[in-house]
Amino acid sequence: MNGSTDAAPILNLNEGEVPLRTGPPTREELLRYYPAKFSWTQLKTFVNSGDLGLLKRDRELQKRYEDWAEGVKLEYGSIVKYLANHRLRWGQPDTQSLLQSSLEVEPGVGLITSGDAESDLNSSGYFCCETPSRYISIIQNDWPYSVPPEVEHTLIWTKVPIYHPKIVAESVKSRIDQDGLWGFTSNEGSPPSSENLVASIGALSEWGITLDRMVKSEPPTKEEASLVERAGSEVHRYVQTRWSESEWETAWFVNPPRLQSVPGLAHIHVFARRK
Repeated sequence: MNGSTDAAPILNLNEGEVPLRTGPPTREELLRYYPAKFSWTQLKTFVNSGDLGLLKRDRELQKRYEDWAEGVKLEYGSIVKYLANHRLRWGQPDTQSLLQSSLEVEPGVGLITSGDAESDLNSSGYFCCETPSRYISIIQNDWPYSVPPEVEHTLIWTKVPIYHPKIVAESVKSRIDQDGLWGFTSNEGSPPSSENLVASIGALSEWGITLDRMVKSEPPTKEEASLVERAGSEVHRYVQTRWSESEWETAWFVNPPRLQSVPGLAHIHVFARRK
């Protein structure tokens, strides 16, 4: 774990106890064959770095994903069709994931569940807490990034846009198109600073990433920072509502178009860790 001290202990699992399969991995496979490369502090540091491209899946797991994806494309036509017609169950709990969440959510928390008419879709036209649940599918990432065992990688898929002209000001659109959106929820401390990035960048050496190869915008002005915060405010409010800050610490992000592996469906990534 690159000398970090905030990681949970790894279970001692041998190959005989954990067969190596194909397709989405089990938790035991992740622990045995794809142990986390990053600590919780490093993950938060990368999210807050300005370049969401620093967030990585284990390289061997990435190869396994690519092999699986080729089969899915042959069967369903595309990853988007697989997700929309098979994997995602709009407004319903995730029952397909091999990686279960420990989060217990009462029905309707943070969601509008009543009504059947299309007009129930909030008048704003973009994703927010008032978006009806039937336009949302929350699942565990079947192919999680390299996160510590105590961190859950959740995906919030939505049929309504996250990036929308009503909430993304034109003056920061190009910045958000390159950098994406991100934030943190917790009632403790502040997000990692740039000093943490200098100390953490070595964890990305096997991907050939160095500080000078990062892709990010120049530091924003005070006005730009406020507009970017506004663009992510509804996602932040949703995450705060679902993951109680008294029990959870989260880092959430929405990839910019250049990093979206499934550009046809809007989604939010959430790294969540119990306190």
